[in-house]
Amino acid sequence: MRATSDRPAQKADQIYEKLRHAIVRLAMVPGAAISEKELCAQYGVSRTPVREALKRLVDEDLVDMFPHSGTYVSKISYEVAEEGFVIRRALEIETVRRAVAFVTDSDIARLDGLLNEMRAILKREALKDYIEVDDAFHGAIAAISRYPRMWKFINLVKSHLDRMRQLSAPVPGHLAEVTEQHAAIVRALERRNADQAELAMKIHLDASFAVMSAMYEDGLYFRRKSP
Repeated sequence: MRATSDRPAQKADQIYEKLRHAIVRLAMVPGAAISEKELCAQYGVSRTPVREALKRLVDEDLVDMFPHSGTYVSKISYEVAEEGFVIRRALEIETVRRAVAFVTDSDIARLDGLLNEMRAILKREALKDYIEVDDAFHGAIAAISRYPRMWKFINLVKSHLDRMRQLSAPVPGHLAEVTEQHAAIVRALERRNADQAELAMKIHLDASFAVMSAMYEDGLYFRRKSP
């Protein structure tokens, strides 16, 4: 009985995760209409888990519901993205400094393996795949710091930022530069130098956000800034 009663909630969780991934990765573009009926047919469920999933996305500001008008993927808020960046920057500086105290040679090998994956993605020009490995890299540093839940929290606040990351991926040379910035972080960790690791992380995050900020415009994918 318990498994049966939990099933709608489990379905809602699954739909939420899939929709959130599609929105953050821009498979569902900002401003796109969302049909509950189509989602029910796609996932083979009633409207209850679909509505629950959409409500969670509304709470995260990734979906907009307008009474008598419709449901849409929210447009990107620069202000929300900037807030996510500030939170992420503060927390990642703490995790990378702490990681220096715990990093092992096998951790360095794992991070180097992720760097190789990034370079392979660039070589085959599969730029939309880059963010997954990028997140795995930063998540691995959080795990090394022994604050693994820190990355889960960062993920909750960076959804609008992630959409800007996807938009900036095709900027010529951007991801190649990001990869080398990642490499500088790894080498600082390998030297067990907390100051260098912090500096490398700051340079990486600040430079990346500068590129993303240049993508902002009051246009198709972005909301207008609040006055």
